[in-house]
Amino acid sequence: MRAHIAFSLVLAVAAAACGGSPSSQKTYPVQGQVLEVSPDHQQATVNAEEIKGFMAAMAMPYKVKDPQLLNGIAPGDLINATLVVDSDGAYFSAVKKVGEAPLAKPATATPSTVAPELKPGEAVPDAEFVDQNGRKQAFSAFKGRPLAITFIYTKCPLPDFCPLMDRNFLAVQQTLKTEPALKQAHLVSITFDPSTDTPAVLKKHAAGLKADPARWTFLTGDRAQIDTFASRFGMAIARAATDPSNITHNLRTAIVDADGKLVKVYTGNEWKPDQVIADLKALK
Repeated sequence: MRAHIAFSLVLAVAAAACGGSPSSQKTYPVQGQVLEVSPDHQQATVNAEEIKGFMAAMAMPYKVKDPQLLNGIAPGDLINATLVVDSDGAYFSAVKKVGEAPLAKPATATPSTVAPELKPGEAVPDAEFVDQNGRKQAFSAFKGRPLAITFIYTKCPLPDFCPLMDRNFLAVQQTLKTEPALKQAHLVSITFDPSTDTPAVLKKHAAGLKADPARWTFLTGDRAQIDTFASRFGMAIARAATDPSNITHNLRTAIVDADGKLVKVYTGNEWKPDQVIADLKALK
């Protein structure tokens, strides 16, 4: 899918499951069309129909634990699959080809919302947002504080996607509270689904995470402006033309210094809280 979107990512919904034991696992039947299969057969991007009781119809990357499940599977194939979801993530445990069909033209980000990616050392451009309390918040207002920034949406259905970003930031927050060297550091989560993620929704989401507003801010705002801002960090966001809540996206987490300059960008979900903590500590 969309070479532009590059799904070597990995992102997260806090509602999928609460423990890693077999008893906490849930399974769901999935029907959809394959859009892309990774070269190592570890993952397939599938435009899935509604998964009842779990998520709306949308295109998402799905992992498999057994790469042989994707042998003979190609873009355009129609499949039936079994999705296993637990607190650690989600994966297909079975995949069966049941037909094939021409691929529809993929949804793409509006060209005007795509801006050149920032390079380390470049200043992050200012943008206007609204925080979880409904207050206007210019990004420039964070100057003077080292930042870790990530991009999420609260309805993201897979535990190892946006919800993982939330969990990682929660772990970082715990250290920010106890490390004197990090007293100025701050976390910023920016939604790219502002029509759903209103300030009230973000405030409830933050409370559910036990996010400390003194350490962690959630931002929403104008969708086009968010998309443009996010694209500067390498975010690629595509929405289905008939359903803007059907969002396909990658993951980026960035470190910004107290002068508002980009330090580094983490791609996907492979980064660990300790890495971000070390990055923030280095920004003295």
